[in-house]
Parts: sequence; C-alpha cells; structure tokens
Amino acid sequence: MTMAGVRDSVAPSSSEARPLLVVDDIVKRFETPEGVVTAVDHVSFDVKPGEFLAVIGPSGCGKSTLFNIIGGLLDGYQGKISVAGETVHGPHASIGMVFQEESTFPWRTVIDNVAFPLEVAGMAKDERYDRARHFVSLVGLEGFERRYPSELSGGMRQRVSMARTLASEPKIMLMDEPFGALDSQTRELLQEELQSIWRRARKTALFVTHDIDEAIYLGTRVIVFTARPGRIKADIRIPEIDRSGDFRKSREYLALRVQVWDLLRDEVLKARALEEA
Repeated sequence: MTMAGVRDSVAPSSSEARPLLVVDDIVKRFETPEGVVTAVDHVSFDVKPGEFLAVIGPSGCGKSTLFNIIGGLLDGYQGKISVAGETVHGPHASIGMVFQEESTFPWRTVIDNVAFPLEVAGMAKDERYDRARHFVSLVGLEGFERRYPSELSGGMRQRVSMARTLASEPKIMLMDEPFGALDSQTRELLQEELQSIWRRARKTALFVTHDIDEAIYLGTRVIVFTARPGRIKADIRIPEIDRSGDFRKSREYLALRVQVWDLLRDEVLKARALEEA
C-alpha cells in the first residue's frame, strides 16, 4: 500500500505484486543451561516490493533472532526464507543490513566507508566513487565526504551505515533498531530522514524496533510479536496517511498508537514476568 503524497515513489500496484521476501514457518530454538528455549515459533509472513514492514514486540520476543535468520547470520532453524523466489542459505547479496551497533570503519572517511562494498565487488574506482557520492548525498551528508567517523555524531555515523548499505543496491534492507542508541531528539530527526530516503530510494524494508511511535511513523505495515516464544499476534496495515507536517499529532496517528499499545501491553507484561521468573 502506498502513502498519500508519495504514490510515485512506491512500486506501482505493489499490493498486487508477488512477494519479494517470504518468511515461511520459521522455528528457532536455543539450548540453554535451563533447557531448550523456543525464541521464534512458527512465524510466517511476506513482504511485497516497496513495503516498509516494521516488526515490534517486547524485549526478548525473538525479533532480533528473526532478523539474523533472514539476514543469513543464524542457522539451525526450521522453515524457509526466500528472496525473489530464491531460498536464502547464509548471507545474500540481495539483503542489506543496518545494525544498532557502530559499524563504520574508523580508519576510512565517509566516502571510503560508503564505497567499501563496491570496492569489494570489484567496481572500477571512478564508478564506485560516483555511486558513493550519490548515496552520501541521499542521506544528507554532502560536504562530509572526507570526514572520519570520529568527527561525526552518532546519528551521522548511522547515516553513513545506511548509505553504505544502499550503495550495494540490495533488494531488501534489514534494520535492527538502528536508532536505538541515540537520544530521542536525534532519533526522531533520523526517523524523518529515513522516511524521506525510503520515499526516494523505493527500497523494500524490514525494520525491527521496540518503539511504537517509530513503527507507526515508518511502517506501511506493523507486525506485533508476542512475548517469548515469539509469534505473530497482529499484522496491521497502516492507512494511506501523509507522514509530513503534524502527522504525529493527528487523530489517525493517535488511534494507531492506541491500537498497537492495546495489542502490545499484555505481551510486555508477560515478557517482564519471564525475566523475573
């Protein structure tokens, strides 16, 4: 589903398109000193081209486990992950990942960080730097190409990480709480920046978060996870709403927030009880 005011930026007829990402009956268990723990329990969903899927749930519900499975960083699970009809076994060139933790190379400038995956892929120097400059500009860092990560704020470093991921032109961007370590003001500004980037780059995205406001503001869909073992409790399609201006103050936004919190509240309490047990 597209959003009002940005119809030209989203793949046409995406609601009718074939899924780009298919998560099929995923189960993941871990051996612990206390016994076998089921982290993800028979989770299935798909993501169409151009969708921005936000996954929200309480701490410890298996969101990041699922993220790592989709990204090919975790094996030993039941079920199947496929991208554009191809089953995923390990890291996949069609999937780009952005993490919460710092991931820039401190010895490389901004432009060299962004150009790195293109260098690894063997792209000619002039071409890779032209492409890197495009994505540096896309994330709003034009003029900072020769700065090192130590000269940037945390939010700017996350922009570098996003630009580097976008430069490799993945079909799907996976983001695991990329703004989680930032202060609230910076986080809100980067949410707006990411929404703008998504409109312009038209990338299919899966965004893991524990923040209700972030999920509603960014997502075209929101999946709510239960407490462990992680299952899908609800799959909410966000209506066609213009995200610019005072969207966060609108009645539509507040109604969605109440809806998601009503679904999530009991799961947060269950997760807290599990932690205290």
